[in-house]
Amino acid sequence: MMPLTRFAGFAVLAMSAGCACAQNYPTKPVRIIVATTAGGPYDDVARAVGPKLTEIWGQTVIVDNRPGAANIIGATAAAKSPPDGYTFFLANVASQSINPALRKKLPYDPQKDFAPVCLMLSSPMVLVVHPSMPVKSVSEMVKLAASKPGGLNYASAGVGNLQHLAMELLQVLAKVKMHHIPYKGFAPASVDLVAGQVDLMFANVVGVLPHVRSGRTRAIAISSAKGSSLLPGVPGVAATYPEFDVTTWMGLLAPAGTPRDIINKVNADLIRVLQLPDMRERFAHQGADVLAGSPEQLAETVRRDAVRYAKVIREIGLTAE
Repeated sequence: MMPLTRFAGFAVLAMSAGCACAQNYPTKPVRIIVATTAGGPYDDVARAVGPKLTEIWGQTVIVDNRPGAANIIGATAAAKSPPDGYTFFLANVASQSINPALRKKLPYDPQKDFAPVCLMLSSPMVLVVHPSMPVKSVSEMVKLAASKPGGLNYASAGVGNLQHLAMELLQVLAKVKMHHIPYKGFAPASVDLVAGQVDLMFANVVGVLPHVRSGRTRAIAISSAKGSSLLPGVPGVAATYPEFDVTTWMGLLAPAGTPRDIINKVNADLIRVLQLPDMRERFAHQGADVLAGSPEQLAETVRRDAVRYAKVIREIGLTAE
């Protein structure tokens, strides 16, 4: 057995080594994997915070785009990276909370293979209808849908997308049924909404805002309970169905096993960046709320949404396989 004095000395040495690890970190470029193409909202966030972190650390932050397979390619690459604090993953609700319920053979475990670092941002969606629809509120929309089951058509950016699941959740709560028309992305879905080919959809606030302001679509509710500063006066769906509070979020993850002292440092430095006035203003213009949360808050968000969307997916019998 190790003598008590030697054990105490060993413990102090180990603690000192851990502190030194964080104090000296980073000593080389840091990579943030983004599971979408360059130019999209997730890529934009990574490229906004990257230079700010570079200034703090004195080391380059590289954005590594790994798009494809509904975030799976990027998430898998991050999960299999060395847990040394030099690779991070810009995760979202799809990669961590929706994919597990849609796919039985996911090549990564969204909770076991990652260490949460920081809950960064959240963004609500807006429920919009074509102006020919005789509804101006969620309750009026539900009443119309109930009067002709399956008669209303709603668009989404694809099967299993958050826009799709949000509408399915609303139908479950309202006990109505509408017809889903999936598109290959938000752009073609919004084009058909404006053209009157579909009746309604949950849409990205910033993306659909010009159509709302021009009167080509009508905003009737925000998906988050707190509403959106970009559409003041538009109530949350929660005003009608209190259980409904849906947002898309972004969070930074590290491969499981990454030293906690490094995670704590990255969390503190990233929060410092997110709370800069120019960063807050930039994200506000994009319809996003700065959360700047702890690793524990990110872990709880992943778990909460995994339970929520798994229930919706089971109820509608949805699968991506």
